[in-house]
Amino acid sequence: MDSESEPAHEKVTGEYQEIEYSVANNIAEIKLNAPEKRNRLSMVMRREMVAALRHAGDDDSVRVILIAGAGPSFCSGYDLAPSGNNAAKDAEDEGTTRDAGQFSRGCLRDWLTIWDLPKPVTAMVHGQCLAGGTELMSMCDIVFAADNARIGYPALRTLPAPHVPYLPWKLTMAQAKYLQLTGASVTGAEAAAMGWVAKSFPPETLRQETFRHLRPLSQIPAQVLASNKQNINEAYEFMGMRTYLRGAWQWHALSEDMRPGEDEFNHLLRTRGVRAAVEWRDSAFQAEGLE
Repeated sequence: MDSESEPAHEKVTGEYQEIEYSVANNIAEIKLNAPEKRNRLSMVMRREMVAALRHAGDDDSVRVILIAGAGPSFCSGYDLAPSGNNAAKDAEDEGTTRDAGQFSRGCLRDWLTIWDLPKPVTAMVHGQCLAGGTELMSMCDIVFAADNARIGYPALRTLPAPHVPYLPWKLTMAQAKYLQLTGASVTGAEAAAMGWVAKSFPPETLRQETFRHLRPLSQIPAQVLASNKQNINEAYEFMGMRTYLRGAWQWHALSEDMRPGEDEFNHLLRTRGVRAAVEWRDSAFQAEGLE
């Protein structure tokens, strides 16, 4: 890789368990850092991401924020299991209490941090970007993906509705209905062709190409970037995006008990593991050669 393909990152002081945070040349990089678990979104990771996003927002030396993933995948989705010593707090924050809509509202609260920051937040997607990972990705302002990335929400084949239903705002009606009703996945190249992500690149040059676009972007004055981001955001706000997203948790909560395949999926999950449960869920699509 060309030595000038990206900045030499300077680590920023701060203790993080599941992300890495660094800043150089006006670019802050937040890296999801639980590669052994495909960067699943635990409550710890989400809290740290929000803290890092706000820190970058307050840092005058930062003009652009990049979210990336360590290891073979960008993000495999939400982790619903409480984490270690934080189990009690995780249960409260994640919505494993009696409030059926708490988890969905928490997801929206976290990802609206990206929407509301005046600085552009970009994402660099490789490997798998699934379920909650697509919610995170889709709330970013600009997304670059590897051509062979796998992007989709297959969990919708057993789940009632997305926690943050971004598809109607990102894609055409035909594409949104196809992806949400089928839970199908697409490649990064296909996502770029349909306008879900801005651009896709060969996986071996993804990071180089991403920073080739971010370096000049980071030289634009912060006030100009903020005014242009807010100008576009306001158009979607006027069309009702925020109101729609804030009320969407009700569909998830109301349909939570209407999952006829849930018992079988959970039984396979407990007795034979994740792979068997996912194979059962996706078998009809795989039989037709579909993701």
